[in-house]
Amino acid sequence: MWTPHRMVYIGGQDKPADTSAGAACPFCRAPTLDDAEGLVVARGELAYVVLNLYPYNPGHLMVLPYRHVAGYPDLTPAETTEVATLTQTAMRVLREVSAPHGFNLGMNQGSVAGAGIAAHLHQHVVPRWGGDANFLPVVGRTKALPELLGDTRARLATAWPTSSGTTVKG
Repeated sequence: MWTPHRMVYIGGQDKPADTSAGAACPFCRAPTLDDAEGLVVARGELAYVVLNLYPYNPGHLMVLPYRHVAGYPDLTPAETTEVATLTQTAMRVLREVSAPHGFNLGMNQGSVAGAGIAAHLHQHVVPRWGGDANFLPVVGRTKALPELLGDTRARLATAWPTSSGTTVKG
């Protein structure tokens, strides 16, 4: 299966060159865009939820603080609480919208640990289904995703509860 869109990821496009915040960091830039353009699903006061541009599965979300910080111990108690609460809500919404059989949750701290963008902390919320890994990842080194990112974002944003203090735009 041909997946040329992944070459920008492999080539390092949009990865911050250093630890400075701002337009060079895609995780600082995303919340400054319209939600549909930035793939933002929900916004809290201190953190937000965004679709992964290079997902492992449909609905692969990331929960991030707005503040440009690399280390989990560097989060404030309030940021830690909001990241955790948004992660719980993400799991509930994904269950409602996509009925996954399970989840992978995780943070890769540092590039050596697998963080593609190590300078801005992000927690992955990956929905999983029985049999979601087949011959494609093994033989073709790619994965077929049955839905466009914009469509997935719209379905999740629509289902996101607004009573949790988050806002949804576009």
